Amino acid sequence: MVKRGRIVAFFLLVLLIFSTMGTTITGITKDIKLGLDLQGGFEVLYEVKPKNGEINEAVLKSTVRALDQRVNVLGVSEPNIQIEGEDRIRVQLAGVTDQNKAREILSTEANLTFRDVNDNVLMDGADLAENGASQSFDESNRPSVALKLKSAEKFKKVTEQVLNMGPGQNLMVIWLDFEEGVDSYQKEAGKESPKYLSAATVGQVFNQTDVSITGGNFTVQSATELADLLNAGALPVELEELYSTSVGAKFGEQAMDKTVLAGMVGVAIVFAFMLFYYRFSGIIAIITLSFYIYLILVVFNWMNAVLTLPGIAALILGVGMAVDANIITYERIKDELKTGRSVISAFRAGNRNSLSTILDANITTILAAGVLFAYGTSSVKGFATMLIISILASFITAVYGTRLLLGLWVNSRIFNKKPHFFGVKPSEIQDLGKDDGNVVLPTTWDRIDFVKHRKKFFIFSGAMTVIGIIMLLVLKLNLGIDFASGTRIEILSDKPLTQQQVEEEFEALDLEPKDVILSGNNNEIGVARLLGVLSKDEIATVKNHFNEKYGTEANVSTVSPTVGKELAQNALIAVLISSIGIIIYVTIRFEFYMALAAVIALLHDAFFIIAFFSITRLEVDLTFIAAVLTIVGYSINDTIVTFDRIRENMKKLKAKTFDDLVVVVNRSLRETFTRSINTILTVVITVVALLIFGSESIRNFSIALLIGLIAGTYSSLFIASQLWLVWKNKQLARKRSKGLEVEEDLEP
Repeated sequence: MVKRGRIVAFFLLVLLIFSTMGTTITGITKDIKLGLDLQGGFEVLYEVKPKNGEINEAVLKSTVRALDQRVNVLGVSEPNIQIEGEDRIRVQLAGVTDQNKAREILSTEANLTFRDVNDNVLMDGADLAENGASQSFDESNRPSVALKLKSAEKFKKVTEQVLNMGPGQNLMVIWLDFEEGVDSYQKEAGKESPKYLSAATVGQVFNQTDVSITGGNFTVQSATELADLLNAGALPVELEELYSTSVGAKFGEQAMDKTVLAGMVGVAIVFAFMLFYYRFSGIIAIITLSFYIYLILVVFNWMNAVLTLPGIAALILGVGMAVDANIITYERIKDELKTGRSVISAFRAGNRNSLSTILDANITTILAAGVLFAYGTSSVKGFATMLIISILASFITAVYGTRLLLGLWVNSRIFNKKPHFFGVKPSEIQDLGKDDGNVVLPTTWDRIDFVKHRKKFFIFSGAMTVIGIIMLLVLKLNLGIDFASGTRIEILSDKPLTQQQVEEEFEALDLEPKDVILSGNNNEIGVARLLGVLSKDEIATVKNHFNEKYGTEANVSTVSPTVGKELAQNALIAVLISSIGIIIYVTIRFEFYMALAAVIALLHDAFFIIAFFSITRLEVDLTFIAAVLTIVGYSINDTIVTFDRIRENMKKLKAKTFDDLVVVVNRSLRETFTRSINTILTVVITVVALLIFGSESIRNFSIALLIGLIAGTYSSLFIASQLWLVWKNKQLARKRSKGLEVEEDLEP
């Protein structure tokens, strides 16, 4: 008898879900903060150097407060200023309109000094009253800066001292950020635009607290900015740029539009695939995946996290990964139906047997994402954050959401004796009673002997590895500035560019790029790499030049040699820690030989990505490392699915000999082959969508993921299980030689 109340409950629940999503999604997406790579802005990493004394926590916090006050001068909403390590501060300003001005205001020390013509200090910024600077006008109605001093008595003594220096020497020179040993009044006097702010003649002694800075060719805006800067206070330290990146607003807008389009295309194809292949179960997957996307945005907004371009890529990639849990569950339910179980029994057994596999696969990916978060920087941390949230959200929606929604239909008994709704034909159903539950299900892949050709797979992978190592030694990697240090400049034109045209533009700026690469659908993007690190003034010149030429600010990124080495070291450490973590986890959950085989397989995948990038000369940057670590975490998923089935079949067959192990491995690979292909395929769909429709900024990231996924599928099917087979056979042989009873040791 059909329990219609459960079906009604399903539709009411779905209505509630989609109505909630429909009424709140606009507000949620509107409130999510966008990173500088999506709305323009810049990021800079400073090394803090002491003026006097040493750098400690108090000095760093004082510097952060001073920088924050300066950011308020710029009118930037929600800046991100963080202390990193013992002597570094990272500043991220998304949405700032005048990046050159922002960089100048941030790095200006704002040390105001009053000096005589011999450069002796008479007064400094400490003599200013709190908020004592303001924009005003001089007697000729020209913009000036009015200063209010703390002590009229001190100003009296200073003006008296200057006056006594005699005619031609009785000047009070006002400097901002005077550099000892570099700046001098004698050098700057007479220049059309001297470095000092003003040099006023002192004709009498002043007993007052009001002073004006005039003659500095001020505009109202520049006078206001100087006043605000002085009120914000001088920095207690010197700041040296170690790393910086800036993105023009038009670049950010274009990247956002392209990547969102890629996401829509990728998600739509995944939905269509699930509907076509899994029929009614596919409808449930579409509902849970839709809620999964909504849930991620809610959590991201709730965390007040910043959404970056790699973060959007992680969200899109997460859709392909989230559907894995559905596929693993649905394939398991189909297997249970084929053994002759009822729909209700198959549903329960399928959910129960797939849970540990899904859990193991997700934990290994979270482990890699966690390491990526710990050792990544800025936008890479955004990618890792989104990836972790995606994995957790997918577990909630794909496991528990699917169980709830599909369970309402199954338990309504409407599908009793209707296995075709789950994609199972009557001819595929076996008789459960014939083999006491130990039914060997026929598969489409029964003719394939995965183990027979294992030596050929080993030889092929070994040969490719040797070739890859040789090519890597000869060609090396085409390291981006993230690891090699230097400057990267990206320009955008509304018309196709030529390499000669771009090189001539840099020649006009007296800059010589190491190389120039054109990209985009119509070669409208030009990317130049320079060996040296440009100064902030040179960056300002570059930005102004290309803004005037093409109407769009260039993206400029600089990385010092120090940071480049650190990033390279952190990348190696991250891969190493991920590998060790996976070995430990898989050993605990399965056994050591499986863990070792799994890690060799994933290192095999990571190496293939590296070798491919070496041969194709594609640029290796931080997003490349994110892709490698993602593959390190994800490529083990299919291996774990296979190992989980191997463990199950070992218990059934009581394998003790090599021939027994061959049967176990072949059967396990055949039984999991379809789900392995389908789980990889859904991720490949989203990656290809990113590759075709996504932003140029993550093009190499998408290529690395695609190569890694292909290599991962190959290694999961033809390397990991076969390695385990060889090692396991040797272990059993050693036990037999010692006269020990061979017992199953694959307990979870």
